[in-house]
Amino acid sequence: MAWSFVENLPTDILHVPPLAERLPFNTSTFFAYILPACLSHHVAALLVILPGTRVYRLALWPLVALLAFRASVYIDFAGGDPLQTYMNLSVALVMFCFVFRTLEWTFLKDPLKRHLRPVGSSLSTFMDALDLSTNVRGVGWNWSRSLHFPPDTRPTLRVWFAGYVLLSAWYHSVVCGAFHLATQAFSPETFTVLSGGTIFDATLPPLIRYIRSSIITVVVAVAIYAVMQMMYDIATLIGVLVFWQDPAQWPPVFDKPWKADSLRDFWGRRWHQLFRRTFVVLGGWPLKVPFGRVGYVLGAFLGSGIVHNVVVVMLNQNVEWWYMLLSFEMMAVGIILEDMFARISGREVGGWIGRVWTMAWLLAWGSIIIDGFARAGMFASASVLDTACPVRGIPEYYVTALDRWLRDCAP
Repeated sequence: MAWSFVENLPTDILHVPPLAERLPFNTSTFFAYILPACLSHHVAALLVILPGTRVYRLALWPLVALLAFRASVYIDFAGGDPLQTYMNLSVALVMFCFVFRTLEWTFLKDPLKRHLRPVGSSLSTFMDALDLSTNVRGVGWNWSRSLHFPPDTRPTLRVWFAGYVLLSAWYHSVVCGAFHLATQAFSPETFTVLSGGTIFDATLPPLIRYIRSSIITVVVAVAIYAVMQMMYDIATLIGVLVFWQDPAQWPPVFDKPWKADSLRDFWGRRWHQLFRRTFVVLGGWPLKVPFGRVGYVLGAFLGSGIVHNVVVVMLNQNVEWWYMLLSFEMMAVGIILEDMFARISGREVGGWIGRVWTMAWLLAWGSIIIDGFARAGMFASASVLDTACPVRGIPEYYVTALDRWLRDCAP
């Protein structure tokens, strides 16, 4: 009996229950599953800023990973509503970051140092650890000095800063909702159900098919940009108004990605860098050891592909694994090609030709990423404008008209 228990222990601990068997999110499950994972992550952040704690960090990491896994797969944050599945996905991504951030901290030799604190605040190891555990870009920490933070043109006075961010959150919520509804209007039969569907309509001739899929890709990209900006604005308001953080601790998350004139400029500077460190730890550093700079680039995008693949698999396990891995690896290939061009010609990719090249490459391989999301049923999630009937009709009307016109153009 005892031996049977030991044999089945790993299977029982790592068992992923079906969604129907998950526990509801309530006070009890919060204290039993969510809080332990958050506290273990905070303890790891506390240890990594203290000297002589490497042995303790090594011992702690397996526990952090186990608690994060439990929080990810045992609780149903959607409350049984399939259209709210993205709630489970969001928590899983947070826990995924917990695991790989603490993995990086586990092997650091020197303690991390903080060089930016709120004006008037006193030194506090506990508060430094809290900031580190919630600061995914490392704003104000020594490990992030090589990262690009967009220039901040927002008001510096706290009241006006909060007002600006509040308006930004409202504006981007409207944009996100409108473009989400526009996406669904392209194919109500498949984009509004959890089973999903492809953005490539096989009934259309190739030229019209790819023009249509490219338009859908751009629409979805705008929606993704808007929802991430909105969520960042809300987090900024909480940080500045509730926890009284300095606005300087919340620099802009995007840097006008539509102005990118190279793939390196787009992915390394203008697109959000929220998960960059996770991708580097997951794939960049491991592949840099045997393959150098090329391995670092390929590995970082491999890490990104793995994380995005986890996203679609959590939504729909029938989506092929290669969608995300191939697409993001091709982004790395594009950056390597830019480096080769720079070495051969002595000139960096840029200017209007660089912009055309960048948007063409992003559109070509980004369409496959968006198709993976579509097949996973991601577009069926609830929208902030679902109940706003007068507003809802505007994107639906114009998208339906555009889609009808494209189909009429087909011979």
